[in-house]
Amino acid sequence: MKKIVLFLTALLTLQLVQAQDEIVGKWKTIDDETGQAKSIIEIYKKDGKYYGKVVQLLTEENKDGVCRTCEGKYKNKNIIGLLILKDLEYDADDKEWEDGTIMDPKNAKEYSVYLKLEEPGKLKVRGYIGFSLIGRTQYWYRVK
Repeated sequence: MKKIVLFLTALLTLQLVQAQDEIVGKWKTIDDETGQAKSIIEIYKKDGKYYGKVVQLLTEENKDGVCRTCEGKYKNKNIIGLLILKDLEYDADDKEWEDGTIMDPKNAKEYSVYLKLEEPGKLKVRGYIGFSLIGRTQYWYRVK
């Protein structure tokens, strides 16, 4: 009986860890205003939190990879490698990644963010100020 309980506990733990890491990988960003594919973001896990960095640009805008529209410390910096998602944690109850920030490369401003898998391969990314009702939503698609 103990072996069965230990096996079931291990199986549930493995499923929880797999669910947490479902967003790890590369995602194509789609601009919520234009519907245009903009970039590829690689989401990874480090020290129990999730981060995302730009690994490829898909538009002619900033095709040289330099962020000319950014403000502050990001102005004229390389966009490739730019860390835009920071410090997300998985919430098993809501099945979403939350309590992190997202940086908009257009203006270099950071916003609160949460991510939720809408379906396999489709990620809802909601950036907001204060309450999640006031913000913008984008959908990103897994790159195979």
